[in-house]
Amino acid sequence: MPTVKLNDIGIYYETYGSGEPLVLIMGFTGTTEVWVCQIPDLSREYRVIAFDNRGSGRSDKPDIPYTMPMLAQDTADLLDALGIVTCHVYGVSMGGMIAQEFAIRCPERVISLVLGCTSCGGEHFILPDEETMAFLLGMEHRGQLTPEEMVRESLPFAFTQGFIDNSSDIVEQYVLMQMEHWPPPHSFMRQVEAMMTHDTYDRLPQIKAPTLVVSGGVDRQVPVENARVLASRIPDAELVILQNIGHAFFIEAAEQANEVILDFLRRHPIAARQPEAHLIGR
Repeated sequence: MPTVKLNDIGIYYETYGSGEPLVLIMGFTGTTEVWVCQIPDLSREYRVIAFDNRGSGRSDKPDIPYTMPMLAQDTADLLDALGIVTCHVYGVSMGGMIAQEFAIRCPERVISLVLGCTSCGGEHFILPDEETMAFLLGMEHRGQLTPEEMVRESLPFAFTQGFIDNSSDIVEQYVLMQMEHWPPPHSFMRQVEAMMTHDTYDRLPQIKAPTLVVSGGVDRQVPVENARVLASRIPDAELVILQNIGHAFFIEAAEQANEVILDFLRRHPIAARQPEAHLIGR
């Protein structure tokens, strides 16, 4: 799959299927591989575009300050390069922050919006418990670990213990996916900087696209209350809470989540909002 040069950055992307474009935006240091449970289901009905964010995977990793507007602009530039004018957008975790920024800055381009396990940031972010905060802030400690040790240390904060105990094959696949394109230390810090400055609370009412907010009910990294804040601020947003599921709901409850998301996407086709062509030169 190709890498496209967008101004100052090379972005790696993959495309699957045909139909209305659906852009997938992954979270903190994640790569296209982490969408393994979504791409087969979603690409049966949609033209799926997945990519590695700036600082992740096979995309470039410049050691300069990152911001959410910058990451959202990367998304817009990629769509321009692919000739995609309007699309559905599905972002998880940090990718959900990028998706919010993109939907606010480019409202005419977003036909529908799915925000998973994410938050508005800023002073309205509902913090995790003390143990999780210690994990999230322990960058210096994790810098002394191997990539595999770092991924394994993160597992209890991504999944419920029951899932870890009973789905070892999926968990091991997740570990390998996370390790496959391990980023350099500066990438972690640059993406953390972008998340730390993210704040859309006051601007969320500007989102015009039909929006679905999804959260695991026992998400340790981004507590479910953050999903309720998002849904309360975005006009007419739908809220789905997957009970007894952790942060990475798109893996832990992939089948259930995909059904919910496909139902939402089908109810908001491109033709319902913007009947003109949504591709240029396809």
